[in-house]
Amino acid sequence: MSTTTKNIAIIAHVDHGKTTLVDKIMYHCSLFRENENTGDLILDNNDLERERGITITSKNVSVVYKDTKINIIDTPGHADFGGEVERVLNMADGVLLLVDAFEGPMPQTRFVLQKAIDLGLKPCLVINKVDKENC
Repeated sequence: MSTTTKNIAIIAHVDHGKTTLVDKIMYHCSLFRENENTGDLILDNNDLERERGITITSKNVSVVYKDTKINIIDTPGHADFGGEVERVLNMADGVLLLVDAFEGPMPQTRFVLQKAIDLGLKPCLVINKVDKENC
């Protein structure tokens, strides 16, 4: 059986929930045993990322859906790491544009969206944190 591979980047403003979304995808795809305690923000695994609470370097995780291997790439959201996001977008087949339901689109949202569009990528909008009060 032939397997297709797709690279999907998750892009957003800082703290809009990219890494948390990847965590949830990993759990729902059963990448861990039920008795395995992995904690939160699994991909933010270096000390500086944990200390600052932000993604600094992109990381990927692979899941399989039917006959397609999907490489999900968690990208930084902070403007200081825009070059890292641009590098990843050059390798992506598509993007999930994550927007916080309460805060809405922020400056970095527009920046990363424009970069994706300039590369011919078609974003899929994901509204996150809809459970927040006043959303």
